[in-house]
Amino acid sequence: MKILVLADAPCKAFWDYYDGTKLKGYDLILSAGDLPAAYLSFIVTFSNCPVLYVHGNHDEKYMFRPPEGCDCIEDKIYTYQGVRILGLGGSMRYRYSEAPYTQWSEEDMQKRIKKMRLKLMRSHGFDILLTHAPARGIGDQDDPCHRGFSAFLPLIDKYSPQYMVHGHVHMNYGYDVKREEIRGNTKIINAYERYVIEI
Repeated sequence: MKILVLADAPCKAFWDYYDGTKLKGYDLILSAGDLPAAYLSFIVTFSNCPVLYVHGNHDEKYMFRPPEGCDCIEDKIYTYQGVRILGLGGSMRYRYSEAPYTQWSEEDMQKRIKKMRLKLMRSHGFDILLTHAPARGIGDQDDPCHRGFSAFLPLIDKYSPQYMVHGHVHMNYGYDVKREEIRGNTKIINAYERYVIEI
């Protein structure tokens, strides 16, 4: 299965210079947050596959106008053609926001994961963890906004998904930002702008 992953910045090849062929050939598209709703609606219109998303820390506008034709998988395990995707969006809380799902404390994220226990048992785990924030110590940064969640680490270690896909830390933040990292059997992908994975 060929999966297009997106986050944080619209890809100009898809958005500004789209020619009718660039969104063909994908089986599934995943958004790791902080993309305009109109962009995701455009993507789902011109691709021939589902678009699943979680919220980023700047997605307050989704409260009033979510991406049309796309599926929000916050706190869900979405199964598509046998591939199980667990969605846990939002970033570490660093400022006030009225929008749900955009920012969480470490304790809040741990509670969200605990509430997923029954779903995780029924699905026998998951294949892809789709988040906005990275895991603590793997692709995150030390400032309060871009610090990752420690709660993701035992989740990865216990269920050993094939991929974790996140956004939030832009590739242009510095020379040391990595596109791919590994923890155990899990490949961790920074989906900034666009990237392609296969499962």
